[in-house]
Amino acid sequence: MLKYSHHIFVCINQRPPGHPKGDCSSKGSRDVFQKFQEEVEKRQLWEKVAVNGTTCLGPCNLGASVVVYPEGIWYGQVGVKDVEEIMDQHIVGGKPVERLLLSTLAAAMGG
Repeated sequence: MLKYSHHIFVCINQRPPGHPKGDCSSKGSRDVFQKFQEEVEKRQLWEKVAVNGTTCLGPCNLGASVVVYPEGIWYGQVGVKDVEEIMDQHIVGGKPVERLLLSTLAAAMGG
């Protein structure tokens, strides 16, 4: 059995157009999910880092949402361009990407 150092969950939930909560899929999360998979493969971390697409994680207004375990670090507004930084700084380097933390984003929005 593999023992992962990190497990990355990317919300790829899709709702009908015009749904009041919105969704992460319409914010590019499927491309984010694919990029995480590519980065894990490129770095040969497939035995240490798992990446899974998931349905709604909750903070739809701040999607695309990503959560990283075992730390329970929540990221929001993640785009494809952010994936390498998350991989370098958090997954490999052990330091979360502050500007993408859900708590940082929510505070900036007054929440």
